[in-house]
Amino acid sequence: MPEFLRGTWTEASAWSVFVRLVAAMALGGVVAFIYRGTRPNGEAQPSFPVTLVLLSILIAMVTQVIGDNVARAFSLVGALSIVRFRTVVRDTQDTAFVIFAVAVGMAVGAGHPMVAVSGLAVVGAAAWIMSRRGGLAPSDDLYTLEVKVGVGQDAEAVLRPVLDTFVKGRRVISLSTAKQGMAIEVRYQVALVRQDAAGELVRTLNKIDGVQGVSLQRVVPLEV
Repeated sequence: MPEFLRGTWTEASAWSVFVRLVAAMALGGVVAFIYRGTRPNGEAQPSFPVTLVLLSILIAMVTQVIGDNVARAFSLVGALSIVRFRTVVRDTQDTAFVIFAVAVGMAVGAGHPMVAVSGLAVVGAAAWIMSRRGGLAPSDDLYTLEVKVGVGQDAEAVLRPVLDTFVKGRRVISLSTAKQGMAIEVRYQVALVRQDAAGELVRTLNKIDGVQGVSLQRVVPLEV
């Protein structure tokens, strides 16, 4: 490994700074690739992979600016505290990828590239395994299923037998009241057992006693 990638330092050459930032960009790109590869179709936000790459580079820059100077670290925290971020991360897994990019950029900026590379391998493998066990795989065609059930009904108990038959993976997106509190509206994100099961799923759900309305819409994948 090149000497300028090792250990901590106080005054770095322009070349070593450049190499570390390029390394942070490359490894940040791997983080973005893992994000895209482990998120179901339609869930990957178009700007988020780019944000992960830029975040890795910026954190590497910040880490090199701080170095071993504690006073500089506190000054930087105070300066950044005036920044307000108003964009809400809609999934906790996205938050984990933000922290992932931060850790990778920090490791490269601090002169520990092997920590970043090892983290990419371990976290990437964990994200891939968990995406398969979460019920919705990245290759699945996703649908948004909205079902209105009478307020006196247990929505999960009423819908489960049909969903288990026609849906191979699902998760609840939202749960709210409808029709002035007379019904409960449950929104799922689902992956069908087969593509031609959509019509049959809607018809079967409509036949259930207590179901007041069904809507099924395909989630169109976001283009980057």
